[in-house]
Amino acid sequence: MTVAAESAASLVQSVDWLAIAPPTIAAVVGLVVLVADLFVKDGKKALLGWISVAGLAAAALALLPLLDDDRSTFCLTGGGAHACSYTADRFTLVIQLLVLGGALLAALLSMSTLKDSGDELPAGEFWFLLLSSAAGAALLPASRDLATLIVALEVASLPAFALVGLRRGDKRSSEAALKFFLSSVTATAVSLMGVSFVYAATGTLHLTEIATKLQDVDGQLHTLAQTGVALTLVGFAFKVAAVPFHFWVPDTYVGAPLPVAAYLSVVGKAVGFTGLILVTVVAFPSYADVWGPALAVLAALTMTAGNVAALRQQSTRAYSAVRLLAWSSVGQAGYLLVPIAAAGYADNEAAAEKAIGSTVAYALMYAAVNLGAFAVAALVGRTQRLNRVSDYRGLYARSPLAALVLGFFLLCLAGLPPGIIGLFAKVTVFSAAVDAGLGWLAVVMAVNVVIALFYYLQWTALLFRAPEGEPVKHRVPAPLTAAIALTAVLGIALSGAPQLVLRFSDTGLF
Repeated sequence: MTVAAESAASLVQSVDWLAIAPPTIAAVVGLVVLVADLFVKDGKKALLGWISVAGLAAAALALLPLLDDDRSTFCLTGGGAHACSYTADRFTLVIQLLVLGGALLAALLSMSTLKDSGDELPAGEFWFLLLSSAAGAALLPASRDLATLIVALEVASLPAFALVGLRRGDKRSSEAALKFFLSSVTATAVSLMGVSFVYAATGTLHLTEIATKLQDVDGQLHTLAQTGVALTLVGFAFKVAAVPFHFWVPDTYVGAPLPVAAYLSVVGKAVGFTGLILVTVVAFPSYADVWGPALAVLAALTMTAGNVAALRQQSTRAYSAVRLLAWSSVGQAGYLLVPIAAAGYADNEAAAEKAIGSTVAYALMYAAVNLGAFAVAALVGRTQRLNRVSDYRGLYARSPLAALVLGFFLLCLAGLPPGIIGLFAKVTVFSAAVDAGLGWLAVVMAVNVVIALFYYLQWTALLFRAPEGEPVKHRVPAPLTAAIALTAVLGIALSGAPQLVLRFSDTGLF
């Protein structure tokens, strides 16, 4: 075989269509919805929503055939090397379940919001953008090279910018989208520069090959490699809303349609944390002495800034309920960063995998209960347009089930019984910090948990106070009821059997 033939053989891409089915289904259904929008009459646009929900459900069901074994595709072979750009392992499937399930619940929330908005939100464009973002989010956990990782990150992010600013004639929405877009583009540019530095130092983009070659970088390229590692992390730190890249969160959540804010708080955050895990633990383990301490400091700053800001929210301020949930999500991001930082201090792969498993377990808990809290906020927002915390006073008298469910979700986020799954997840994260020898970070986390108790319990107590005036009951749309019920059942089931979460903590990354 000639040299040219060998080179061509090494570029042969093997495609496993079953492995790539989940993100592919979401993308194809998005295109179907976009085309169908041209032919569906204005009075029947709700059909597009049901098609989108069915598409996301089908994408999630496509994970079932992948449970038996790890699968890889888009592989380069030749010269004894074997590197793949897409891998459907246990870690991939758990995160894909999280993002597709989160997108499905956000879609259910969106159906009533689109119906109530009239012409403010164009249905066809909305569903196409949501499905496109979900496809990118499902692609990212399977990405095993930096090029695919960055492309997936942007495919998940770019439609989200448009979703935030999609509401016609709303200056607040446009301002939120512009702030989100500009800050994200800056972070992406910095991250791309980091990727280029890493490529220059190692000569490869595949994560496993980067991990090997970074251990033996030429002395002249050592500084370049270190700079590349640091800059690459910036983009993902922005996506997870880590301090000081968190400033876009409250205004973006307030300006966006509420289902989009719910989507960003869970799926957007999952995308960022997944990328952060892949580049740190898989690609840059030899630089753990750089990113481990950096992430530990970021975790402490993020949880403190988020919880203190949430504590300062005034209950009578317009959109204070959404702002409180936004700042709470920043604080929760700090907790999620703790085990990733702990993985940087791990002595072996087993300890690192256990730490990463803690982040995955916490992310699953957070996704279910935070989406549930946003679902109840969407319910209240149908009658209280300003969605203030004070508007939730006496919710039990107007809607007993909604009040009980929201109280349960807030207690889960606080880590108090009967929200056992929240307590279980926090203990798991706390243990990861202690096991890694990060006692000071565990103390900071404990202090922040106490701070968060105040505003979560304050909001919970408000639900059961006597209402001001006569309570008025309203009909709840079926999709919104389904979203609240699904999250409530999931939260209660996990609280009854929190050990189920541990089954997903074996990531299989190593």
